[in-house]
Amino acid sequence: QVQLVESGGGSVQSGGSLRLSCVASRLTVSWYCMGWFRQVPGKEREGVAAIGSDGTTRYGDSVKGRFTISQDIAKNTVYLQLNNLKPEDTAMYYCAATASYACSFSWSAKIFNYWGQGTQVTVSS
Repeated sequence: QVQLVESGGGSVQSGGSLRLSCVASRLTVSWYCMGWFRQVPGKEREGVAAIGSDGTTRYGDSVKGRFTISQDIAKNTVYLQLNNLKPEDTAMYYCAATASYACSFSWSAKIFNYWGQGTQVTVSS
């Protein structure tokens, strides 16, 4: 079965950086649209970044210019570089995959078929 395993979360101070990784099993990341979402308790899951099968990237408004999504095809891994972190970036971060073309314009979590277990990012002021 498909597995997405995130890692790289942690606790940092405001202005710091982290790099999250998402390693995929039984799924070729370059064939799918891969996304990163985040969620805090009591709130809906928020789309952060996505990279399509054609390499096109897009970002949520709150992270543009600070976060970068990329992928290493040889390692079948997707990354999310988080720079200039703010306390409001504190959340559980999830990796997700979908074959839906809607990934190119929609942040709906419902279009993503596969999810990882999440990695926690905590930013202190």
